[in-house]
Amino acid sequence: MVSDETMMFSFATEESEAKHVLTYVCGAMAEKGYNPVNQLVGYLLSGDPAYVTSYKDARKKIRSLERDELIEELVRSYLEHNMPAKDKEE
Repeated sequence: MVSDETMMFSFATEESEAKHVLTYVCGAMAEKGYNPVNQLVGYLLSGDPAYVTSYKDARKKIRSLERDELIEELVRSYLEHNMPAKDKEE
């Protein structure tokens, strides 16, 4: 049976390890000449770690987290930087 009620999804709101990992991994990919956005999208959609460089252990670091944790951090960051202030208060 399908419910019409909205389901709640929640993770801890503390400073995210995912934020640190994404920053580190994106830096390593940029240093190697890769487009971090394209590579992250490939990894997040497919789960294939080959999209992430092994340079500076970036592949190992990104695999230390679940993909849903990374997606949550990306969505949170996007919304924090793009939602009007009045919408953030609600």
